[in-house]
Amino acid sequence: MPLQTLGLKVNRDNSAMHRLPPTVQPEPSVLPWDNRFQQLGTHFYTPTLPQPLPAPYWVGRSPQTAALLGLDAIWLGSDKLLQAVSGNLPLHGTEPLASVYSGHQFGQWAGQLGDGRALLLGELNGLEVQLKGSGLTPYSRRGDGRAVLRSSIREFLCSEAMHALGIPTTRALCVTGSDLPVRRESMETAAVVTRVAPSFIRFGHFEHFSARGQIPALRTLADYVIDRYYPACKTPAQFNGNTYAALLQAVTERTAQMVAHWQAVGFCHGVMNTDNMSILGLTLDYGPFAFLDAYHPGHICNHSDHAGRYAFDAQPDIAHWNLYALAQALLPLIESQHLAVQALDTFKPLCDQHYQRLMCAKLGLPAKGPTDPTVLIDDLLALLARDRVDYTIFWRSLSHGRVQNQYEAVRDRFIDRLAWDTWLLRYQELIALDGQALETNLMLKTNPKFVLRNYLCEEAIEAAQQQDFSAVQRLLNVMTHPFDEQPDAQAMAGYPPDWASRIEISCSS
Repeated sequence: MPLQTLGLKVNRDNSAMHRLPPTVQPEPSVLPWDNRFQQLGTHFYTPTLPQPLPAPYWVGRSPQTAALLGLDAIWLGSDKLLQAVSGNLPLHGTEPLASVYSGHQFGQWAGQLGDGRALLLGELNGLEVQLKGSGLTPYSRRGDGRAVLRSSIREFLCSEAMHALGIPTTRALCVTGSDLPVRRESMETAAVVTRVAPSFIRFGHFEHFSARGQIPALRTLADYVIDRYYPACKTPAQFNGNTYAALLQAVTERTAQMVAHWQAVGFCHGVMNTDNMSILGLTLDYGPFAFLDAYHPGHICNHSDHAGRYAFDAQPDIAHWNLYALAQALLPLIESQHLAVQALDTFKPLCDQHYQRLMCAKLGLPAKGPTDPTVLIDDLLALLARDRVDYTIFWRSLSHGRVQNQYEAVRDRFIDRLAWDTWLLRYQELIALDGQALETNLMLKTNPKFVLRNYLCEEAIEAAQQQDFSAVQRLLNVMTHPFDEQPDAQAMAGYPPDWASRIEISCSS
């Protein structure tokens, strides 16, 4: 096929949780900033200063991500950091820039895009730190460069929740807010989310230079990615030693693994444009995402996706399509359509392999047992879909049922209980045949009790809009321990309320 067809209320001033003695706040100059992306040259970015966010206040912070960056708790809570991540205080050693890229959006070539509301500050501990919502950049097009409180809270929480679920993702350090008005569908207030990743390079970066025929820049970018993130591709054992074909295959594998995780946990990304695809196989750009409530394979979480291009069950195929777009961009370097297709053809078997391994773990079965569980898995998903069983609650309930060898509570979740009984008998027979079934308690460490459902986000957002940020922090605390029982948070593990089905999440979310 030709490639071209391819509970503590936190006030916004300071609370006891946020207040720190000014005399112990470390100076920003102690932070060892670097920026290797900046060293690529100005073909790849435009130096851009953030626009100040008036009277900022803390909305949420992640101690886990702070630790990754080498920031202690004092610095994480300092007023200097608050001002810095709100775009008001330049940090010594940072060199803010907005990168340029292009991409396909909803299957159509969109041309030049770029960081329209994000700025890369630099690197700490080898991780890039980026402000999202920090104002206009040369690539803002018709946008204002700002993010709103609603979308920033969603990205902050989901970045950390996904990491806790074991899914490859960018991270989030914090969210700051302001009363600065920003218009989306209605008037909202501004916020900045500080994102963290080994790299924010996207498929679209490669598409940009390839589409413009800027092959030296394309090669520079590819070599940079290989040197830093895929060094094994320098001396590949396959593809006739072709470094760039090996790069394509490595990205293909990471993307396959990421999407398999999405499908197993019931995560919908909602806007899988090529400019939202990480070259490192990380979940990138949390906009109209959703975790499935009732299991519906064709669920469309993005209210802007009128054609259903990014429906839940389409995500593996869309990822494959996006990899073809990346291959098209890399073809001037690979110089062999045959090798490019050879690399791309690994996607489906790799994705299926990762997915089956994850689903076997959810069932408490060995990944390579004496019997093939594929039909059993498919029949279970068909049964879940037919009876619209809540996806997360089912798996957690099944885990407890397996531990206790008592499945009545699981049975009660089905309308067609005879069909469930028939499936359960097959499942139990398979467990007996395998003989090496996983330790049953491992199912409770595989099937989360808590996922970041949209209605939970909405409740935290509504509280934050009333200047109560305690719900954001509480939700963060729960979602970063998704496999723990957490009895005090039991309500967050129940069925969504009726109004949850009326939530509409669009690209502006």
